[in-house]
This record gives sequence, structure tokens and C-alpha cells, in this order.
Amino acid sequence: MESQDRPAPRTIRIGTANVGLIGLDQALSTALAGQMQEDEAVDFLFAAIAKENYVPVTAEPIYREALCAEYRRRQGIQGADSGILTIRVLGSGCVTCNKLSAMLFEALQKFGLAADMESVHDLDEIWRFGVTKTPALIINGTVKCAGRMPSPAEIEEWTKEESEKLRMKSVA
Repeated sequence: MESQDRPAPRTIRIGTANVGLIGLDQALSTALAGQMQEDEAVDFLFAAIAKENYVPVTAEPIYREALCAEYRRRQGIQGADSGILTIRVLGSGCVTCNKLSAMLFEALQKFGLAADMESVHDLDEIWRFGVTKTPALIINGTVKCAGRMPSPAEIEEWTKEESEKLRMKSVA
């Protein structure tokens, strides 16, 4: 396959790193459409991404675990990390985006919260979130703002609100 024909890589959390995997979206779509069982889906997904991406032999279990978590997430099944905030800052990586990230760190530190934070700069990836204006902030899959810079008070309110939702889910 020529490089211009390859689809853009889809970023996924593998262990502690975010890794772009070519062909992941197509493989996930096929697995979901076929309503595969979890073990079958993970084998299929791993084989599909291993064709187009380098996967170190020693990292295979970590990749399989991440693929399983992504498959479960796409099915709407709660993952193992349901107790941690997932925060995405979408934008070009400009000063405004960096300031937004800094304000998020301050809010998390103020409340003693842990979060899986990621800055997303790729336009294709940003559009997958349904966002057309940046900077944008997504917390636990919910777009909190797009096209404007939120105030520190708003950020604190949103992080507190979303962490409380997670806490209530884990209690139930």
C-alpha cells in the first residue's frame, strides 16, 4: 500500500504512552460489525494492527490489553480505568492550548485528582471528537467547551463535577 493511500493513524493509550496505530479504526469497525467475542476481537485487532505497525514482541501483552480496553470502550462497556478522569485538550498546540493545560493541572492539583491527560493536535483526530473549533476541552467524553478559553472557575467546576460523577459510578 502506498503511503498516500494509508489512513491516518488512530491514537490509543498503550501502557503509559499514546501511540498512533495505522488501520485501527477500520479493524475496530470490522470487529464491532461482526459482534465478535472479546478474545476473538482482540486477536483480530492485534493481527490487523501488527500488519501495518511495528509492535515489539515484549510489548505484545500491553498492546493486547489496550486493544481490549478500546474494544470494550467502543461497545460502551465500562473499562478498568473508570475511576480516573480522562481529559483531552484539542488544538494546534498554541499558547492558548498550553495555558488551558496549565489551568487543568492547577485544578487537578487543587482537588487532589488524578487524570489521564492528552493534548490532541491532529485535525483528523480533533474532528473525530466532533469538534470544529479549538481550543476545546473534553472531560470523560463530554465536550465542555470549544472555540473559547474557559475561565479557571469553569475548569475547576467541570473537573469537580466529572470526578464526582465517577465517584458515584464506582459506589453504585
